[in-house]
Amino acid sequence: MAGRGSSIMEHTAGCRDSSSVSQRFDCLTHVSTCFQTGTCPTQSAAEVARVIFSVVCGPVPGEDRESGPAESCDLTCISVSLVERITSDLTSRVLPPALTSYCGEILTVFQDLDLMSQLVQLFHAEDQIISHLAAKTASTCVFYQLLKSGTVSPVWQQKCVQTFYNSALGPELDACLWSLTEVLKRLLKGAHQDTLGKLLSAFDSSLGALCSKFLPEERKEAMQCSVESWGTTFCLLLDLLEVLTASSLICGAGVCLKSQRITHIHSSALLTTISCCSEYFVKKRALLLLKRAVLQKAGEDWASGDVLSTGIKHKHFSSDMSLLAHSVLTAVATNWLQSVQVESASFFGGARCVRVEEGQKPDCVMLRAVSLLLLKSIELHIQTAGGAAGADSAAEVSGYLQNLWGFLQQCGVQLTEVTHCCCWISLLFGEQDDDMMEAAKALLSIFLHHRWCSGLEDSAVLEAACASGCNPHCHFLLLLQSISFDHSILLDFLISTETCFLEYFVRYLKYLRADWPGFTAACGRISWPQLSLTASCRGDVLKVTCKGQPDRVEHSSCDQPTGVTSPVGTMSPAAGIHLVEYDSSDESEPEDMEVCQDQPGAAVCENISALHVKQEISGQPVPIKLEQYESLNSPGSLSEPNSTPERRPRGPPLSVLQTEEASRPGPQVACKTLARAVLCMSALREVVTRLQTKKLFPYNPSSLLKLLIQVENCS
Repeated sequence: MAGRGSSIMEHTAGCRDSSSVSQRFDCLTHVSTCFQTGTCPTQSAAEVARVIFSVVCGPVPGEDRESGPAESCDLTCISVSLVERITSDLTSRVLPPALTSYCGEILTVFQDLDLMSQLVQLFHAEDQIISHLAAKTASTCVFYQLLKSGTVSPVWQQKCVQTFYNSALGPELDACLWSLTEVLKRLLKGAHQDTLGKLLSAFDSSLGALCSKFLPEERKEAMQCSVESWGTTFCLLLDLLEVLTASSLICGAGVCLKSQRITHIHSSALLTTISCCSEYFVKKRALLLLKRAVLQKAGEDWASGDVLSTGIKHKHFSSDMSLLAHSVLTAVATNWLQSVQVESASFFGGARCVRVEEGQKPDCVMLRAVSLLLLKSIELHIQTAGGAAGADSAAEVSGYLQNLWGFLQQCGVQLTEVTHCCCWISLLFGEQDDDMMEAAKALLSIFLHHRWCSGLEDSAVLEAACASGCNPHCHFLLLLQSISFDHSILLDFLISTETCFLEYFVRYLKYLRADWPGFTAACGRISWPQLSLTASCRGDVLKVTCKGQPDRVEHSSCDQPTGVTSPVGTMSPAAGIHLVEYDSSDESEPEDMEVCQDQPGAAVCENISALHVKQEISGQPVPIKLEQYESLNSPGSLSEPNSTPERRPRGPPLSVLQTEEASRPGPQVACKTLARAVLCMSALREVVTRLQTKKLFPYNPSSLLKLLIQVENCS
């Protein structure tokens, strides 16, 4: 081994002596140009490999004294980037045959010269660009070797393991964290579960040691000091934790390592980080990690839905989720919410003009994350052994919700005139479909638990639910009002895989058929013009006053919400504010599901894409607007589309309630709201039935149709 190392050093010295900096630069520039045009360089593969290797090794002391540090740095960056490009192109197999063979020869020479040892040495380079490029190139090489031979580079593995055990702050730790995260991401995207399991096993112990040092359970002061001094490194660690958490969902029962469970095991420490760390971006990243963990959506930003939806859970999954929920609820019970910092919303392009009377706008990403984390934790709590029945359990859950509403009010989301807490969900999640459906589903579970264990009459249960903000009838009606009772948008939700609307809708319909009187009562309650709201979401202040006057929506002079078709300052019920851009929904990947009466969740089955469903409805090539409700006086009538697909008419935000109905008597308003809701569900049933008859619905909707018929019969 010593002889081989001596031979490499001699060979490297020979390479350095044979060419000057300018000659190497010309060579590398020529090689890069040839790769861009898909042609082979004039130099041999071995010669190019030796030039690249000589640059990566660094200059010999005293050599090329006329060249400064900048030239040397540039040359190193070019060389390392070339290695990354060669390896990446070979992995993706996009090169012509001749160039593929040429690049393969270069990698063979690199292997003989042990290039990986030189790359990992650059991990601790003072220049952050060189350190990052070295980590990126090493990751590409490791991934290529894993795919080609199924083996892990021992040099890279040893460097990362030693660095994790050492846990010394600096560019080397950052590079190792980033490099391992990148390799794991690539394996997860490609669904290489077997290879992923082997790699995770090699790092399991060292990752546990790293997280035990930087995520202590009870040392708040030590954590605060450490996080303040390594905020960037901590964010890299959080990225790695999300990848590890996603791997536990993707690998399922096949792999169950402690490192994959770190987010759940150290959830209490992560909550402490959110409350104690002074760096806001660290707080936010930690909170979003916990939110994705509790929603089982870790990795959703970069992993495909097909990869994430394995459905198989590892043996510790239930206990880990319970531990996460317990940590959150314990923290809330000890006033954790009071220590959560929510800064004003940030904007690209500089500061946003703010009216004096508007005040600062809270960061609604943080508000939604805190709310969903708590709501889903409550839902998990009542679904496990920890959620005992009885009045004490109902009071406990109600206390958590009151803490949440108090936190939101403290952060600037205000409901000033009449405190109807059911509107919180609409104020906070009105333009974020996936989060809104998750929140509605969680609140439905919380309500059903409260109804079961409170021992109250139905009317009293609904009153208590409104006081706690979890009346499912109110939530559903607010959703219908936000879409102007347009059944075609509900159809979009049903055939989309981007939200849990199907699961929520089926479960709500089961409850609705058993409590029709409660629904009719909510129609009257939710329609009364009693609200004076001030919401600050997505950077746009929204003030709504409903006191017998037409709704007025005031926006800052510097920002106008996307999709507003009416003039600034006024908004009609048909104003085009969207929860999502429906012209892009046709590009979503279809997922076929089957609704089961006993299991409201969706099981995957092969059928037809949502794209064909929309084509059948419209009779025209997509993108096209679905058939939609036109007139309350012509029940069941379905008209052809008559507006552009880019701006589907949509009702006001969920917080904006009636204009013309504001001056009418309450019973008439309630009657009209009820009629529109029934008509919307009836029209939805008709279109789903027609699509099912033509075998164009993406899953079996028989159970859903049965529930819709039963609900119609209640009316």
